Amino acid sequence: MSKDNRIFDFEESLIDFAVRIIHTAESLPKTRAENQIAGQLIRCGTSPAPNYGEAQIPIFVTSVKTAKQNEDKKTS
Repeated sequence: MSKDNRIFDFEESLIDFAVRIIHTAESLPKTRAENQIAGQLIRCGTSPAPNYGEAQIPIFVTSVKTAKQNEDKKTS
């Protein structure tokens, strides 16, 4: 498939990133400090995909637009 015909799916890229993060965390040494680092790495590396997915819901988008409009009215 040529570059022009590929469809970029950002959510799929974030899921792939999360999988790579998990594999990286699992490859760390099993010391107490590394377990803490691995846990934090997994928490921060896997959260963007569901957050992005949640942000794509129309209700969320509408709420953000409404909040921005209200904020714009306050500053006018």
